Amino acid sequence: MRSFMDEYRYWLESDAVDEATKDELKALEGDEAEIEGRFKAMLSFGTAGLRGTMKAGIGNMNVYTVRYATQGFANLIIEKGGQIGGDSKEGCGVAIAHDSRNNSRLYAEEAASVMAANGIKVYIFDDMRPTPELSFAVRETGSIAGINITASHNPKEYNGYKAYWADGAQLGPEHADIVSAEIAKIDIFNDVRIMDYQEAVDKGLVEILGAEMDETYISRVMETSITRKYIDQVGPEMKIVFTPFHGAGYKLVPEILKRQGYGAIIPVEEQMIPDGNFPTVKSPNPENTEGFALAIEYAKKNDAELVIGVDPDSDRCGAVVKNGDEYKVLSGNQIACLMLDYIITMRKELGTMPSNPFVCKSIVSTVMANRICEMNDVKMYEVLTGFKFIGDKIKEHDETGDENFIFGFEESIGFLGGIYARDKDAVFAAMMMAEVGCWYKARGMSVYEGLQALYEKYGFYVENTESAVFEGYDAQDKMKAVMSNIRADQPSEIGLKVTGVRDYMTDIPGFTKSNVLFYDLEGGCAVAVRPSGTEPKVKTYVMAKGGTAAEAEANRAAIREAVDKLLEA
Repeated sequence: MRSFMDEYRYWLESDAVDEATKDELKALEGDEAEIEGRFKAMLSFGTAGLRGTMKAGIGNMNVYTVRYATQGFANLIIEKGGQIGGDSKEGCGVAIAHDSRNNSRLYAEEAASVMAANGIKVYIFDDMRPTPELSFAVRETGSIAGINITASHNPKEYNGYKAYWADGAQLGPEHADIVSAEIAKIDIFNDVRIMDYQEAVDKGLVEILGAEMDETYISRVMETSITRKYIDQVGPEMKIVFTPFHGAGYKLVPEILKRQGYGAIIPVEEQMIPDGNFPTVKSPNPENTEGFALAIEYAKKNDAELVIGVDPDSDRCGAVVKNGDEYKVLSGNQIACLMLDYIITMRKELGTMPSNPFVCKSIVSTVMANRICEMNDVKMYEVLTGFKFIGDKIKEHDETGDENFIFGFEESIGFLGGIYARDKDAVFAAMMMAEVGCWYKARGMSVYEGLQALYEKYGFYVENTESAVFEGYDAQDKMKAVMSNIRADQPSEIGLKVTGVRDYMTDIPGFTKSNVLFYDLEGGCAVAVRPSGTEPKVKTYVMAKGGTAAEAEANRAAIREAVDKLLEA
């Protein structure tokens, strides 16, 4: 294994490296800390694929690391017989998509060129597409795998590489480990097969996907709509402001809302333009209130009832609702509970509830959803963070046919309501949120009033997710130290008395080992602590409950104060 300085020189001396990249690297001469950060280790490949800033070096996203990772992925596909003429029963070929980020199309074509050079058929979209459509396309094309070039809602400096398997879900740990091992075996320049992209297209090794796949995907999403009853009543005049945050949802989200019958869709014009620099927002993240500033201005000018925003790769969906003269940004947990209650209530009323229905959520998502399911005789499954695990649960029961999936979500504004995809879908979520809005409007209520009614019915819950951010090239080491310190001195109280501890790094039946600590607290409250899988952050999830809204908030505040101190220890 080469030292970071030797790796740096290897890149500078390699004939495979283009001159612009070499000029970027030459400018680093004398800056040992920066060189170490870029060349100490290859960008980690895990179940979330790759994610990093776009710079030269093995520790960053660039054409060379994309090719390198793709060769490792291709080796796995070949091992499983997924190449042209292979004997895989799971599928053949790979579907590829990308978002609106800088270099996303370039990286997508580079990945296609490597796959084609390895004798693997490629199905690549002609332009940016929502992440869930890639999940759908993997299964629709009969591919064994998929690649999506995206960094989701990260800042503009980032890009990423999500890898999928034949079921349409992101790679599981067993496959990700194989890819990582394959990458480690090969040389980043000498062992990567590549061919000219246009040559691959001309030879039929790369097939372009376009409007036909869009139509099939949209039709499957629309099948998850619960009823047209309330859309027909109030949809034509319901005012909905929409923003795709300069991303891939700019086309299909307005299209599906239009087809559903909404006649007053108000686009945030400045943000309808795909742009990897995200010029109108500090962060293209619909989880953050500040990201909705421009959309809320539009809502106020037009007296809109609902604002819908989807992130740049259109897998996460946020919402803002009107409350008197104010606009309230909903949390992912609140959106999920609104959707879940609507889906269950209307399916029961219409007689469309399938036999043995189930809902699936991540362990860090609101326990209010558990209460909704409990009171409505619907089974709830909990899984680790990462929509891949919800996809696994869908696959398991789809294959056995013993139970039927009706809804899945993560608190980080990720939702899915059908088995057509195995990843969170903002196109579905936008459609469903608008439908929820119609349901309440037809009953003379705002969505905000509907949420308060849910608290009265199911109990008062309040959640809060925050992240401790670590900086520097030793950020990963700092994160590991924090988690180790907590494990070494387990707290007996975190704002409230600890009544139970689950360390997912130990053997817990039904769960893959994961770096998560979960504390049950008195009164039905809870807190979870986990490092992010894609960013230098330790995320903390506070889930509070109370007999009244004030009591729930007081519990949340006490837990939050305590957990913040826990991270400082």
